[in-house]
Amino acid sequence: MARMMNYIRKETWSPYVAGILLGIVGILAVWLSHSTLGASGAFENLAGWIGKSIAPKLFDNMYFNYVMPPQITWNVVLLVGVFFGGMLGAATSRTLKWGKKDAANSDEQWKRIFGPQVWKRWVLAFVGAIILEYAAGIAGGCTSGLAISGGMLLAPSAFLFIAGMFASGILTAVVIYRRRY
Repeated sequence: MARMMNYIRKETWSPYVAGILLGIVGILAVWLSHSTLGASGAFENLAGWIGKSIAPKLFDNMYFNYVMPPQITWNVVLLVGVFFGGMLGAATSRTLKWGKKDAANSDEQWKRIFGPQVWKRWVLAFVGAIILEYAAGIAGGCTSGLAISGGMLLAPSAFLFIAGMFASGILTAVVIYRRRY
């Protein structure tokens, strides 16, 4: 038991162990919830839920009534679990920087290239999240839905998505960091 706890407390895990655990989670998700993994729809479910309480007429449409119902769905529960699971993982590995001075801007590479301004990092993260969520809506799912669940089902589209995701990530890093990384 002590050996397992020491492994859990490590900052990085073996990709093989993480992959096996992710596979188990994927199987349990289908078995227990009759749904595959996917989180991007949760934001739309929550937006509809909040929107219907603030402006019911505006959110009374085909999309929020049938496609993305405004309610707490399995995806919303998954999203909350991912957040708290990430916090727990960071806390057990002693890498959690929540509330610590300069926690949002502790990456030395970022500071060297863009400067120490925390607001730049927050703006870039916010804009990137909006683009990512919009693209997930266009693609019909997020990384967890398309790549992980689709990959577990051996869907060819999942492997095309994974290739595109890595290619666009490399291109984005080259555009943002140029030759400074």
